Amino acid sequence: MAAVAAAMAETPPNETVYVRNLEERIKPDQLKEALSEIFGGFGNIVDIVAKRNLKAKGQAFIVYDSVDAAQSAIDEVQGFELFDKPMHLDFAKTKSDATVQREGSEEEFEVHKRRRLAEKERKQAMAAQEEQKKLKRPAPGAQEPAPSKPIKSARGAGLKSTGGAAAVVPDEYLPPNKILFVQNLPDGYDVEGLTAIFGRFEGFKEVRLVPGRRGLAFVEYDAEAGAISAKENTAGMTLEDQPIKVTFQRQ
Repeated sequence: MAAVAAAMAETPPNETVYVRNLEERIKPDQLKEALSEIFGGFGNIVDIVAKRNLKAKGQAFIVYDSVDAAQSAIDEVQGFELFDKPMHLDFAKTKSDATVQREGSEEEFEVHKRRRLAEKERKQAMAAQEEQKKLKRPAPGAQEPAPSKPIKSARGAGLKSTGGAAAVVPDEYLPPNKILFVQNLPDGYDVEGLTAIFGRFEGFKEVRLVPGRRGLAFVEYDAEAGAISAKENTAGMTLEDQPIKVTFQRQ
């Protein structure tokens, strides 16, 4: 309990309660119903978020309409057993979508969503890099084979050795930045046509076709937020019966 109290001291009070150590085998709908029964007595619940994807299992978020209700729920339900497992409660580290939508303007809600998506993609990119590193690590006790020839003589003097193949992050998990890389474009699409599509999003700067390469272009924005919004809204778009691929530029 001391560890839980220490964690709570670091998270500022807000309207959303973060619940962990939940039974992972329970279906989301059944879990939401049980959480509603338990937490409904402490205030008006705006939303309950419980997802079925692997990383989010065993967790849920209870969104109240006031900080006092969230505080009461944490004080009273901390350690309460649900499906034979004690719940661990804390304030959520960020505001929920439901809270921002209720308290802020439409523009503030859109900014909040873009930031959340950017953070999600950043974490996915980091996870992908870690997986690549794990794949490259030798098994315990295994020895790396010694090179049969010196690197310079094998590769030629004056060439820089990479020390082996570098871990490559898949395009889908590249971290957000201001520039998008668009692939698989139909031959007929020029700068003007692409500007009509990508110029609709905030902070659009320019479209650059790749000289000598068909079907490729870069789209630049003033800030990451515009690129994130454009990527989310155009990925998988079909142009002339041809699905295009939109990712962040590899840096």
